[in-house]
Amino acid sequence: MTGRWLSVVGIGEDGLDALPPRARMLIDGTEMLVGGNRHLDMIPDDGRARLTWPRPLTDLIPQIADRRGTPVCVLATGDPMFFGIGVTLSKHFAADEMEIVPSLSAFSLAAARLGWPLSEVEQLTLHGRPASLVIPFIRPGGRLLVLSDGTDTPEQIARMLLERGYDDSRLTVLEHMGGERERIVTGTAASWEEAGIAPFNTVAVDCIAGADALIQPTIPGLPDDAFLSDGNLTKREIRAATLAVLAPIPGQHLWDIGAGCGSISIEWMRSHPDCRATAVENREDRIGLIARNAIALGVPRLGIIDGEATDVLDGLDAPDAIFVGGGASIPGLVGRCVEALPGRGRLVANAVTLEGETALAEFRTKHGGDLTRFSISRAEPVGAFTGWKPSMTVTQYSLVKSR
Repeated sequence: MTGRWLSVVGIGEDGLDALPPRARMLIDGTEMLVGGNRHLDMIPDDGRARLTWPRPLTDLIPQIADRRGTPVCVLATGDPMFFGIGVTLSKHFAADEMEIVPSLSAFSLAAARLGWPLSEVEQLTLHGRPASLVIPFIRPGGRLLVLSDGTDTPEQIARMLLERGYDDSRLTVLEHMGGERERIVTGTAASWEEAGIAPFNTVAVDCIAGADALIQPTIPGLPDDAFLSDGNLTKREIRAATLAVLAPIPGQHLWDIGAGCGSISIEWMRSHPDCRATAVENREDRIGLIARNAIALGVPRLGIIDGEATDVLDGLDAPDAIFVGGGASIPGLVGRCVEALPGRGRLVANAVTLEGETALAEFRTKHGGDLTRFSISRAEPVGAFTGWKPSMTVTQYSLVKSR
């Protein structure tokens, strides 16, 4: 067989009887069925080969690839290309090898039940992921549709809303949508005590901020007190200016060298769910701060490396942008960072010491780039009056690699 030998069929709660003829044809004509027990049990055992999902799912890819050219049908839930197995398979098999027949996604069904315009709703999945990924999406007036990881997900979301002052936010849990067992459960974050939630469910959240609700935009420049730190923190104004030059782009990867409490890499990742970052820090006590800040601010997937930058850089995934917040005066470090960048990659290095500033000025003389100096003062009490208290001056070197 040539052409589209790998099919992916989305099945809704209404089962096989609701599938279009083409989907039934692909299931009936395949030589191997792949899926979870729930879907495989819908099809009588007629002797054809079957594979159930392993953990991790990627362990199944070589077994499917070994069947290249013979019919293989993967059974999925809803729309396979919306946070589904189709996304994983498309990274390993060409589009002209695959045929995908979607069913309605949980998001489409939930939006229809609630009367929510789907284009105006944040859609995310917590299936196999930390619940704290929801945090960056909690905002006044925000509406979220969330694929749950299990029965506890609604309670976890309610708790995060309460912790941030969104007590009156409305939660709607939708189970078995489109099937005979469909059920809808509603409540508020403050009153949520529902038990017996089905493992496979979708949570709709209508965020309602209280008078003292915590509001944390994803635009860089969170207040300094949003981070746990030992004082080694890129301050708010400098952080916003630094990230403006680093220019976060969805899908790109940042190295945060001398990460301190992780403020730069955390705000990089908060700017878009697809932004990735690795924080490098050589002090063990700060590693814990970075981890706690990443979870509290909704980016639990931040990579954290404990070690000296000069020892660990070669083992990191390639960067698209690099921030050097500590160690600018280490001989050769900035140069190694520039070498690691691809064309159009961005480097930003900040220094507060004369040694660091001198090293950056010398590097600029040899390699070009820009130098900027920031002096920030904040109004504070001076006895019965108010005066300006200056922070340490920050010298910033930046470079966009030409090739």
